Amino acid sequence: MTDVRILGTGAYVPDRVVSNDEAAASAGVDDAWIFSKTAIRERRWATDDQATSDLATAAARAALQSAGITAEQLSVIVVATSTPDRPQPPTAAYVQQKLGAVGAAAFDVNAVCSGMVFALSAAEGVLARSGGHALVIGADLYSRILNRADRRTVVLFGDGAGAVVLGPSAGHAPRIRHVALHSFGELSGLIEVPAGGSRLPLDHAGLDAGLQYFAMDGRGVRSFVTDNLPQLTKQFLHEAGVVPDEISHFVPHQANGVMLDSVFEGLGLARATMHWTLAEYGNTGTASIPITLDAAARAGAFRPGDLILLAGFGGGMSAGFALVEW
Repeated sequence: MTDVRILGTGAYVPDRVVSNDEAAASAGVDDAWIFSKTAIRERRWATDDQATSDLATAAARAALQSAGITAEQLSVIVVATSTPDRPQPPTAAYVQQKLGAVGAAAFDVNAVCSGMVFALSAAEGVLARSGGHALVIGADLYSRILNRADRRTVVLFGDGAGAVVLGPSAGHAPRIRHVALHSFGELSGLIEVPAGGSRLPLDHAGLDAGLQYFAMDGRGVRSFVTDNLPQLTKQFLHEAGVVPDEISHFVPHQANGVMLDSVFEGLGLARATMHWTLAEYGNTGTASIPITLDAAARAGAFRPGDLILLAGFGGGMSAGFALVEW
């Protein structure tokens, strides 16, 4: 089995800054209301000519540069997204084309906001058996599927992408020590885009009804996180053979800052620093974990030997955890 390490990280967010007042202009709320409910100040939205693969490719290039390898050295590209360029082909195929990664297998993973951890697990498994280098990207462009009149969703989401490069290392490099993935299909109705798939193809009636937009039961999602995250975290750390006080850093999915503050208190991670990017970027979907990981890494927050807990949760419902030793 090949020892798989994190060789580099990268991120990209669009240039366009969208204030709370602009995001909420059609939703009947204001900056003070949004910040009090979410701790979000602003977010980035893509331009009309940008697609998810464009964001993903920009983050990928930053990660490849950080890792010191070229696209031609990649053996696999995994893109985690729930907002693909098109239903077919996989967004990863477009990223492969844009990068010129001619020798890489490319595929997508959709576990909504947990997707990056699911994609990390998939790529690690491939490399552990066959070696080589993997590019793992979390990318979402939620601004295209938001109902601008729905205050429950339009105030939360931003667009962005984050990436990591995995591969062998002769020296010291961060490694993924343990991963755990969970799905709760009985709760799949809490987060959805109702139309556009084989169950309900999108037609004029669906468009008129707004079924092309992202829909979320906010209270149900909050209950899922508060009811499940503490116990799942405790279970994960036990399986990984570490105690909560050994965790130095907590990098969660950037869903809602007020909710995360409340949940963090119950996780028992007394010595851990929780890292944030949502105040300036909002909830960037499955991109939020790699964006936040990259920001902390580039700020010099991590020291060799630090244990970092990545925690994703999202539609499906799903949850994913990864323990990284820096």
